[in-house]
Amino acid sequence: MKTGQYNNLIINRFVDFGAYLIDDEGNEVLLPKRYLTGDEELDDKIEVFVYHDSENRPVATTEHPFATVGQFCLLRVKAVNAIGAFLDWGLAAKDLLVPFREQRVRMQAGRSYIVYIYLDPTSQRIVASAKLDKFLNNSRPDFYHRQKVDVLIVQQQEIGYRVIVDGKHWGMIYNNELYQPVNIGEHHTGFIKQVRDDDKIDVTLAKIEKMRIDDVASDILRYMQENNGAMLLGDKSSPEEIQRTFNCSKKDFKKALGLLYRQHKVALGEQVTLI
Repeated sequence: MKTGQYNNLIINRFVDFGAYLIDDEGNEVLLPKRYLTGDEELDDKIEVFVYHDSENRPVATTEHPFATVGQFCLLRVKAVNAIGAFLDWGLAAKDLLVPFREQRVRMQAGRSYIVYIYLDPTSQRIVASAKLDKFLNNSRPDFYHRQKVDVLIVQQQEIGYRVIVDGKHWGMIYNNELYQPVNIGEHHTGFIKQVRDDDKIDVTLAKIEKMRIDDVASDILRYMQENNGAMLLGDKSSPEEIQRTFNCSKKDFKKALGLLYRQHKVALGEQVTLI
């Protein structure tokens, strides 16, 4: 039975105040009566989220929190007291504590913060931390070019947005790679542009085709710069010539050439020339 995660458990017995669920090892947890529909029977399997109540007893719920243990999420502070800040994480009976020692800046009620949810090793209670660096970049990134990844928007900076990539590493989306509006706390599907020599990760939200066309456009510019600013290849060139020179399809070549023309980087004629 995993605390802070969803578990598929079996109804072992009913009591006046709910039902006790059991896992494969015989561990029991209470599912309070308010989460029962009345149609359940003994030995039914049910998916529940398991956490600890205010008295540190395990309890189950059919509610779905905004995030589970091991995940990053943008959550709103409901209240602050002498212990720390309490976040609304989607459970009616349980708020999520961020102890003062885990706050990067003093949290304020009504404001939202990106936090990491984890199981405190001492108390075994689910808590959160706003000190994200502790939970990121703890291994070398092993992404490949154009790999599809989950991107969490964390912080706006002058050059773009700092993001969390696949819940493991810091990454950056530059302003010139943004082709859609984004907001802090949103998850997006992104693609790896490159992993730099210093392990910093560049990400884009552009679709794979857009990335491919950008790559071909860069190759065309580089080729022309190395050949006195001109190129004989164009729309009427054979697919074989284009493939041999740029290792791409004629369709992608024409799209890249059109992109460079619209960006006023090349002039089209009997030969293509740099502007």
